[in-house]
Amino acid sequence: MSRIDIAPADRLSTVQEYYFSRKLKEVAAMNAAGLDVINLGVGSPDCPPSREMREVMCRETMRDDTHGYQPYVGIPELRRAFAQWYHEWYGVELDPATEIQPLIGSKEGILHITLAFVNPGEEVLVPDPGYPAYSALSRLLGAEVRTYNLRAEDGWMPDFDELEQTDLSRVKLMWTNYPQMPTGAAATPELYERLVDFARRHRLVVVNDCPYSFILTERPLSILSVPGAKDCCIELNSMSKAHNMPGWRVGMLASNCDFISWVLKVKSNVDSGTFRPMQLAAAKALEAGAEWYAGNNEHYASRRVVAEKIMDTLGCTYDGDQVGMFLWGRIPERYASVEDLTEPVLQKARVFITPGMIFGHNGARYVRISLCCPNERLEEALRRVEEAF
Repeated sequence: MSRIDIAPADRLSTVQEYYFSRKLKEVAAMNAAGLDVINLGVGSPDCPPSREMREVMCRETMRDDTHGYQPYVGIPELRRAFAQWYHEWYGVELDPATEIQPLIGSKEGILHITLAFVNPGEEVLVPDPGYPAYSALSRLLGAEVRTYNLRAEDGWMPDFDELEQTDLSRVKLMWTNYPQMPTGAAATPELYERLVDFARRHRLVVVNDCPYSFILTERPLSILSVPGAKDCCIELNSMSKAHNMPGWRVGMLASNCDFISWVLKVKSNVDSGTFRPMQLAAAKALEAGAEWYAGNNEHYASRRVVAEKIMDTLGCTYDGDQVGMFLWGRIPERYASVEDLTEPVLQKARVFITPGMIFGHNGARYVRISLCCPNERLEEALRRVEEAF
């Protein structure tokens, strides 16, 4: 029997399958063939979460009364833990009952926020280079994507003069991401102050995505620390990076009570609350002290040294002051395109590194190396690259 001729929704023509979804299939096939590819592409922390939080997860899972549906707004224990975390580390006061919304990972927040704020045909500002999901989800939902430039000569900060010269009358959201992924540019109080001022004057919402704020930074910064920021900003945060919990899918967003209620209208019609033991375990993880974050950063700092040697071997240049769990480097001029470098690295050295063009036009001459790899495997990647290049 022949298959019925059915076409997909038109919106699928606006996006492609996520780059890492496609590329990791190729890597998996190479591994299945016995080629042992070292994956330095994805930022998935490989160290475990704290023992204390895993013990909470195990203990609570064994209870008989903890397996039912959970509140859409998250359990009070987790909301209070997020509020205390923001108070202690960011110096930001949040009402746990009305100004915090737990999420099934911060990536779903991109979807919920866009649905809550942007009508089809309205515009969103997306950084170039930047996280591809901002553009892809906006297009799927019928928003018009307008990129704004981040350039090396500006420290990968927005060019506000350039933005001010454009028509912003149809812009509803501006996506920002600091510490910046993929470039590793660190946030500054001055940047956040300018973003809040920009949002107020142009009556738009700045959504700051900051899952990397504890990784190789001197201190975490939040845009919500700027006076009045809650009136015009939303901040996304995640436990994937700072707490080594990428597979747990626990995130949050914070803003004023009205914005939170609008997002909840969407979320409550799309999904249900996270498993209660997982929320309780996450609340325990948020109690981590300075020694936890320092220990994490010791791992990343030692790995960063090896990643820099790989960049040096490939002839790439990079900013030694960048932060976060990646290393971002510019490729030599002798390569016509970035994949003229990344594909030989994969095929000859059997090391997967990310071509910067997937993050936007301004990333076309760059590569990104993930630090989420044990030191011995990073050293092996360096050895392979040295032999191949």
